[in-house]
Amino acid sequence: MVAGMSSAILQGVPASTLDTDLWIGLPERQYIRLINLSLSLGAELVRSTVVALRDGSLVNYLYRVDGLASFATEWRRAATVKLHGFEVKVVPLERIIRSKEFLRRPKDVAHLPLLRDIVASRKVSGIKK
Repeated sequence: MVAGMSSAILQGVPASTLDTDLWIGLPERQYIRLINLSLSLGAELVRSTVVALRDGSLVNYLYRVDGLASFATEWRRAATVKLHGFEVKVVPLERIIRSKEFLRRPKDVAHLPLLRDIVASRKVSGIKK
């Protein structure tokens, strides 16, 4: 499931991010399975859970998202968006806000006003995304 600002961008938030966060429903101790798969497909290891794809884009594998429920619970709450003709599960904007409020890192605090404004404007206009 796509998480973080990548998820927000896929839901129409006008923002940018340096990597794509993929929340994986595996125990963290099994991270090496994804790393090995990524390496076999030509990616390069950047950090223990981050790979650079052949085009230079970064993928960060997440095994938990602080401030949110379990992967299984959040999967049931996930939104679905189209990406290159495929349906992709994404963490909904309200849940991204919750996680960023919990983490309170400077970059999270900086994103909060934009995310809150988008959610509020969609509620007023009746837009579901």
